[in-house]
Amino acid sequence: MKIVHAAGLLLAFAAAATAAPLPAQQYPTKPIRLIVPFPPGGPTDTMGRILGQKLTEVLGQQVVVDDRVGAGGNIGMGIAANAAPDGYTMLIVSSSFVVNPGLYRKIPYDPFRSFLPVSNVAASPNVFVVHPTIPARTMQELVGLMKKEPRKFNIGTPGVGTTPDLSAQLLRLTTRLDITTVPYAGAGPAVTAVVGNQVPVGCTALPPTTPYITSGRLRALAVTSAKRSGTLPNVPTMAEAGFPGQEADTLQGVLLPAGTPKAIVDRLHGEIVKIMAMPDVKEKMATLGFDIIASSPQEFAAQIRNEVPKWSKVVKNAGIQVN
Repeated sequence: MKIVHAAGLLLAFAAAATAAPLPAQQYPTKPIRLIVPFPPGGPTDTMGRILGQKLTEVLGQQVVVDDRVGAGGNIGMGIAANAAPDGYTMLIVSSSFVVNPGLYRKIPYDPFRSFLPVSNVAASPNVFVVHPTIPARTMQELVGLMKKEPRKFNIGTPGVGTTPDLSAQLLRLTTRLDITTVPYAGAGPAVTAVVGNQVPVGCTALPPTTPYITSGRLRALAVTSAKRSGTLPNVPTMAEAGFPGQEADTLQGVLLPAGTPKAIVDRLHGEIVKIMAMPDVKEKMATLGFDIIASSPQEFAAQIRNEVPKWSKVVKNAGIQVN
């Protein structure tokens, strides 16, 4: 009986060992929700839709983009943090994910514990733009106009605490400008406001602004990257424009709820890396102004650990806080 019992246990363990990987191997068996915590038209929504379409093709299941807007991205990120860790809820975030812990007194997620990083897919510099009616063709000229008529030159941004908003705040602090930033509910509305001349100046991530720059509906004065963007090679960096120390970009990262099986994390990471290497995707990224990163889960986790305290310091120095 003991021999039979032992044999039975061995068979049970063997069955468990072979059965455990099956869910990840079979994954996915139903549609996947990709939460975008920002409005349609912004860089994160744009990236989410590109990834969603390609993942649908390679996974054989529909990846549905779900825009959950509000509270600087906190609403969508909170929904994702509380979702079942089964691989059927994904989250794509911008830099607000690492900024909000220092910006808000309370947020519905822990940047280190609520999620498993998959990849920082891509990043884009921020860009300062003006409506074509503004008689400034360089950042130096714009700052000069702002100092002469400060009440006339508000700066539209994608929202309080976004890296474009912090870029505008940093410019305000370093140049001692008496101006007001006007935060909108995402990059799409911010760009629309500058195109419509509701605000004369804007600072947003490059992707949603690029079509308006190339069509002449907006004038780009400078990008916040360390080097010029291949998308807009004639637009100088802030350092080249005479304002060093203003470097900032907007990340585009994919996360899964904490507790998601490692095999699913690895599967999605592998597919995303392949997608970002596709010629048509690379061409699309270049056109939009994204730099492809496609980092590993470990690299993205390290980036999160570094950037949360970095941006918390910038927020504190700028005196920004959202209740």
